[in-house]
Amino acid sequence: MTKTPRNPSSRRPQGRLIGYARVSTDEQATEAQEMELRSAGCDTIIQEHGSGASRTRPALARLVREIGAGDTLVVVRLDRLARSVSHLLNVIEELTSKGAYFRSLSDPIDTTTPQGMFSLQVLGAVAQLERALNSERTKAGVKAAKANGRLPGNPGVRERRPEMLAKMTAAQKAAYGARIQSTANQWLPVVRRMRPDHTWDDISRVLKQRGFDWTPERLRRAVRWMVSEGMADKSLLRKSPPRPPEDRLMTLVAGIHSSNPELTLREIANQLERLHERTPRGGTRWAPSSVKNLLDRAKRSGLLEAA
Repeated sequence: MTKTPRNPSSRRPQGRLIGYARVSTDEQATEAQEMELRSAGCDTIIQEHGSGASRTRPALARLVREIGAGDTLVVVRLDRLARSVSHLLNVIEELTSKGAYFRSLSDPIDTTTPQGMFSLQVLGAVAQLERALNSERTKAGVKAAKANGRLPGNPGVRERRPEMLAKMTAAQKAAYGARIQSTANQWLPVVRRMRPDHTWDDISRVLKQRGFDWTPERLRRAVRWMVSEGMADKSLLRKSPPRPPEDRLMTLVAGIHSSNPELTLREIANQLERLHERTPRGGTRWAPSSVKNLLDRAKRSGLLEAA
């Protein structure tokens, strides 16, 4: 019998199957989930204890951060991984950016197959519709309340009740954490590469070139939150050593190059002149050779990946 050749364009990955098992409290056990995950071929299983209402899941964040290209993250059910459709889509987007895959044993979501990708696209459309409907319901509710002479918002917050203020503060902290985690895979690697050798001002400049409108203080606050949740190393918060002016220029040039690697040395030089940045020798006219020297230094320091 002739063997059927393998399809070289198949999406089926050749990496590891990594299971993720989560329960809500320390009293519950993950054994049942682990049995299903091992039956599915998972040799490695990451356990997590945490409420399903919270996105703060350090073990999951570390797993997504460290997973390799070709690996597949496997869960028993979608509710073990994510608290909402938007949270699920954010996690899968992070995995996809790393060349990794996702599979749920009890749901038709498997990003290694065309059918699974179609189901994921349907979920994305549902999430978009859900956001639009929620927005419309909120607007209608505010309009109806005003028509009936009622003030919108929570009466307990307006009356400054301590218990309601405490709930509002907790909700704000949870929402802040969710926002930070939703984009962490895009900016945290830059912070890890640059801290603590570079100042927060330098890093915010680099991130601004990549489309992030971070101020140094907002960036430091976000990293402090990641450290407090065990999602980043506390060494990132160490004080930066004093640095010569050339190091600031090196960081700036590296940021311009990272935002658009297609720019020529002359085009980067023109940008520096428009920013009124002086050359390392104090001049106002930038030569391409000066830009090249700073880019080479950035590569040697690890600020940029060597070609």
